[in-house]
Amino acid sequence: MAKYLLLKHYRGAPASVNDIPMDQWTPEEVTAHIQYMQDFAARLQSTGEFIDEQALFAEGTFVRNDGEGRPPITDGPFAETKDLIAGWMMIDVDSYERALELAGELSAAPGAGGKPVQEWLELRPIMGSLPTITE
Repeated sequence: MAKYLLLKHYRGAPASVNDIPMDQWTPEEVTAHIQYMQDFAARLQSTGEFIDEQALFAEGTFVRNDGEGRPPITDGPFAETKDLIAGWMMIDVDSYERALELAGELSAAPGAGGKPVQEWLELRPIMGSLPTITE
């Protein structure tokens, strides 16, 4: 089995086919989109391919260690994950091809007008244990 992260983006990816921002959808369209996501996750749970999913708030802060004392905090000017990543789903599948298949299906979640969003999802393999180097 191989683990993959499916990333949903606010921006930064190519525009989706149904490219109407969610804040312009009706409450019924938002509900239908979320229900599709929940049904998709439930189906993957039944096949053992689901690990976890989370939607993310837009708020966030960059923090780094800067020696002793309080760490510096910034809110830009560079692109931040809070501006880019809307949420994610982690899956555990038999092959890369299966991960592609599921990402394509998840991309079809309904959006404005009940039409599939057909958004671009970023598919990233999860790095497992690093191989042991021997001489």
